[in-house]
Amino acid sequence: MRRFKKCIVTGATGSGGSYLIEHILNKKKSIKIFGFYRSKGYFDDLKKYKNCKLIKINLLDYKNTKKQINKIKPDVIFHLASDANVRNSFDDPINNSINNNTITINLLEAVRRLNIDPVILICSSSEVYGNVPNNQMPINEHQPIKPINPYAVTKAYQDLISQVYFKSFKTKVIITRMFSYTNARRKNLFQTHFASQIAEIERGRKSILMHGNLKSKRTFVDIYDAMEAYWLAATKGKIGEIYNIAGNDTISVNNFLKKLIKLSKKKIIAKLDPKLIRPVDINLQIADSRKFKKHTGWKPKVGFDQSVEKLLDECRNLID
Repeated sequence: MRRFKKCIVTGATGSGGSYLIEHILNKKKSIKIFGFYRSKGYFDDLKKYKNCKLIKINLLDYKNTKKQINKIKPDVIFHLASDANVRNSFDDPINNSINNNTITINLLEAVRRLNIDPVILICSSSEVYGNVPNNQMPINEHQPIKPINPYAVTKAYQDLISQVYFKSFKTKVIITRMFSYTNARRKNLFQTHFASQIAEIERGRKSILMHGNLKSKRTFVDIYDAMEAYWLAATKGKIGEIYNIAGNDTISVNNFLKKLIKLSKKKIIAKLDPKLIRPVDINLQIADSRKFKKHTGWKPKVGFDQSVEKLLDECRNLID
């Protein structure tokens, strides 16, 4: 197992980044984390950690990115920063592409030019696989990438350019492709969107729950299991590998919503909002994460029912 003393987390005050920093510092008290962030986000949730230094930085600025990395000389970099809203990527594909592609190449090139040797965990997405035929399920890492939305295209670029840096420059890259996970802090995920609306209805702030496509099926993992997976990927994963990360439960969006409604303290009326329908959507994702489990020993610890309950409780707390 690799041991780290200095760690950079990009997208530190975002939903995934803030959860990851909390997870690492609750697990490893001695590590020093440098959180790169652009907007305030969940800044206040991280201020209590003495071993976390938050640095405001625009990763589109290559020179400053390189300067800050050189000051820190990290052992490991968790690259989570991205514009991760699939729906918005259809509305503004130009900026989505510029932002996500540029910050990744800036990070990789800065590390290369500085002649430092950190492990770089590229936190990618199962969105890169696109619509995989039913007879090719479950999806393993050998499945060709065929993204069907602008955001997924940027993640595919991220994966491919990272592999180029590994093969050409020996950069210590590990790529993870995360499938669906519960994340109360990321409002654009359908599961969080549902849970947040239920919490608002319970408070009397909203009367009807609005939803988009309910037919899609996804494989889910709890946020805390997901963050542990990121940590184990960096400490135990094989350099240059690509890993699927996913839970054991595959469920339709409709049944996920029904599960949340059963947990509600008030009667929920749900209605289709055509604006929430994507121009094209992924119909089915059943994940094969056996390679990751074999290489790292990771396995999900939080059951699906418990994860859904936690999600709703966190969303209730966040709207207080």
